[in-house]
Amino acid sequence: MTSPAPVPTDPSAERSKAQRISPRVLVLGGGTVGLYTARRLRRRLGRRDAAIVVVDPRPYMTYQPFLPEVAAGSIDPRNVVAPHRRALHDVDVLQGKVTRIAHAERRVQITPEEGDPYWVSYDHLVVGLGAVARTLPIPGLAEQGIGFKNVEEAIAVRNHVLGRMDAAASIFDRTIRARMLSFVFVGGGFAGVEALAEVEDMAADALKYYPSLDRSELRFVLVEGSGRILPEVSEELAGYALEQLRSRHIEIRLGTFLSSCVDGHVVLSDGTELDTETLVWTAGVKANPALGASDLPLDERGRVRTNAYLQVVDGDGVVVPDAYAAGDCAAVPDLVNPGQTCPPNAQHAVRQGRHLGDTLARVLRSAELEPYRHANVGTVASLGMYKGVAFMFGRFKVRGFLAWVLHRTYHLYAMPTASRTVRIATGWTLNLFTRREVVPLGSLHDPRAEFRAAAEPPAAPTA
Repeated sequence: MTSPAPVPTDPSAERSKAQRISPRVLVLGGGTVGLYTARRLRRRLGRRDAAIVVVDPRPYMTYQPFLPEVAAGSIDPRNVVAPHRRALHDVDVLQGKVTRIAHAERRVQITPEEGDPYWVSYDHLVVGLGAVARTLPIPGLAEQGIGFKNVEEAIAVRNHVLGRMDAAASIFDRTIRARMLSFVFVGGGFAGVEALAEVEDMAADALKYYPSLDRSELRFVLVEGSGRILPEVSEELAGYALEQLRSRHIEIRLGTFLSSCVDGHVVLSDGTELDTETLVWTAGVKANPALGASDLPLDERGRVRTNAYLQVVDGDGVVVPDAYAAGDCAAVPDLVNPGQTCPPNAQHAVRQGRHLGDTLARVLRSAELEPYRHANVGTVASLGMYKGVAFMFGRFKVRGFLAWVLHRTYHLYAMPTASRTVRIATGWTLNLFTRREVVPLGSLHDPRAEFRAAAEPPAAPTA
């Protein structure tokens, strides 16, 4: 085996465990779990007590529950991300992908955006890599689909929808207009329903600026393989949400699957066919593939096995020393619902991150550990401006405007860093008195396109 290469951004990585003054806690993933774990641990312990290193390919954490409002233009995209180097005080940050985890050797391989991979050693490991989009081998999906897992994708969806409306308003061919104004969303969970509802609400509101477009030309289609939407809420609230969406002329295809979308020609399992230039994929997530290149014990879904203390355990429940996991990539037992694992949502990710920070502080101080137990406060979903559903404390069913207020209030409270909270609240307040922006900035996704076109030799004139 080749010797570990030196870490260019972290010279202390060259030292051995015996040479380090304080133990190193390596946090894989700078998302919700990673950010909250590192922040909590740093508050509990000083730099001399522990060195904390966070690894993530992005320089910021994204608060995903607000992505639908980013796509609708209700929140500035910069306000739903927390920059690591600003939010993580006295914490070292390495930007790169985790490509291999060798826990038996207490080291992890990191591949930066440029340059060769290198190894970082550690004393304690926290796995909070999160989940990635679960795609299927559907013809045309990789070429036509847009995900909805990060802020860049939310911005792309917004710019694309408004860009298609701009282009369609200047085209008179009805076949082309129909293709441009058809928007297909696959997946009827929280992500899919909220994204569809917010984007449709934005598009309907923007119609006032397009006198050549008619509301009947906008076609929004939701494709869901199961027999209902929003499985996270009660059937009554899910039925209410379904009625509200259909009242807005949104087509809901339940018990239906996407069969093909080659060149934008969508074919559904129920025989429906349509042409579109917009296909948003929100049909589930899967564990980060980096876990497959590790020696950590995984369950049948590729998640790291843990006990109620968030310690990594093998199939027999034996604790793997110095390894911890939480969030979407971890199978954490749900003590409130015995026999189940905690659902992969932001509510549990935030609380598990904080709990894991406390756990590591106890470990380093040789104190007794406490299990993670959290009763679900409730589930909230936005259905567009002033509309929503909420199921609070397992008993209170709320719908309409009050549910929308609860949705915003809960997630605003959970948003990390006070500056982001203030900016989001200020933006919402200003939106009450100003109109929503409907400017598509599609060129942001390829800013050099115009420059390349200008650099090309002019085409020969045609007869």
